[in-house]
Amino acid sequence: MSGFELMLPPFVACMILVAMLSYLGLHVIAREVIFVDLSLAQMAALGSLSALLFHVAPESPMTYVFALLATAIGAFLFALTRTSGHGGASRSRVPQEAFIGIVYVVASAAAVLVANKVPGGGEAVEKTLVGSLLWVTWPTIVKLAIAYAALGVFQFVLRRRFLTISFHPDEAERQGWKIRAWDFLFYLSFGVVITLAVPIAGVLMVFSFLVVPAVIANLFTADKRRLTIIAWSSGALASILGLWVSYTKDLPTGPLVVCMYGLLLVGAAVLRKAGVGRTLPNPQHD
Repeated sequence: MSGFELMLPPFVACMILVAMLSYLGLHVIAREVIFVDLSLAQMAALGSLSALLFHVAPESPMTYVFALLATAIGAFLFALTRTSGHGGASRSRVPQEAFIGIVYVVASAAAVLVANKVPGGGEAVEKTLVGSLLWVTWPTIVKLAIAYAALGVFQFVLRRRFLTISFHPDEAERQGWKIRAWDFLFYLSFGVVITLAVPIAGVLMVFSFLVVPAVIANLFTADKRRLTIIAWSSGALASILGLWVSYTKDLPTGPLVVCMYGLLLVGAAVLRKAGVGRTLPNPQHD
């Protein structure tokens, strides 16, 4: 198998993941819930491991059902514990990140307990962390693309609600929207995205795909369309560079891609400090 044939599936998988995760990362940054994907990923892992307790075959459709049910519980908890970080009327003394961290810790501990009781539990936990990007297959990529296309349509149809609640929560409160109900829908769709991404890329890469491009975009603009373009572009660039260096230098793919995201963020911060692309009061587009 040539190098092109070996690296093409991971490249395509990365582009699909970047397209969805970097956009959702803009919402995560705006909502100030940076580690929500780690918590949802851990809930999904707990669900998958719990399926093994019922002798469900790993990576079977029923395993995904268990993972999605656990993720739905996480989405409900995050919607229920929503606090306002933007000065809204529902401001709380306890930031939502605290609840997110608690969910992550408890889910992690529960996953360890479950893994101790099922055969292959340790391997399942390790796969959750590092994924299996280099060995992703075309059928898996096709299923991921179809699922993400459907989720993309869902996000597009409800974009005005989700964007307003993420970027202008005070306006959503003034209009009397049922914000917690909309939050549940957002986090549920977010959890499905994470549940599908983690087995392929692992928690570390998923976190990088989600957060780093969004941070880079926010360094240079406040305009929503430009935020999306910069996030997509920087995520794609970091992924391509990471895959290329991984292949040419024969280094582990996942960790190298994560490091490349970090290096790209450092480069973007240097450019920002040098005065490139200073953030100006841009119109807020939907």
